[in-house]
Amino acid sequence: MSKLKIAVIISSTRPTRFGEVPAKWILEKANARPEIEAEIVDLRDFDLPFFDEMASNAWMPSSNPNAVKWQNKVGEFDGFIFVTAEYNRAITGALKNALDQAYVEWNKKAFGAVGYGTVGGARAVENLRTIGIELQMVSTRSAVHIAGADFMSVHPGFGGTKSLNDLEASIGNSAKDMLDQLIWWGHATKAARQEEAAVAEAAE
Repeated sequence: MSKLKIAVIISSTRPTRFGEVPAKWILEKANARPEIEAEIVDLRDFDLPFFDEMASNAWMPSSNPNAVKWQNKVGEFDGFIFVTAEYNRAITGALKNALDQAYVEWNKKAFGAVGYGTVGGARAVENLRTIGIELQMVSTRSAVHIAGADFMSVHPGFGGTKSLNDLEASIGNSAKDMLDQLIWWGHATKAARQEEAAVAEAAE
């Protein structure tokens, strides 16, 4: 079976964001798996407007060229790893807007998450999972949560000097579990999409 194409999406666009650090860390782990071909997708690169279309692209094509560019990028992938901060018990506004800018491109695909912050982005990841349900996505059970003292030890803003590789004992197993589940669900949903497309083509 061909490799799963996975996007590692950085959810924060702030100049002082930490998200690039866990994104690069989980990218390396993902690409170490023979079943995965992963790349970083940075929301900064798409200059998305706040959603201003007549309707979701579930109902009609989007008109904004940046939104269409984003949809085309999302459509390239078989699954996603969202690297998310927690803003007031939810995902970032930039990520929520990016999720809303597409619909059909998210459908019937799998995703995992890496959350970070004082509580490991736990509430943001749960928020993300509820949004994923509405987008007809499948979430892994396991996620990576970089929390508490671990988070402080790797974040330079708190004087942290460690790397995420130093936290293998704390977060290594959850990363492995998340990737195992992403591979299983990624292959399952990819096979189902391909079968659905074949049936539709045969019916034409």
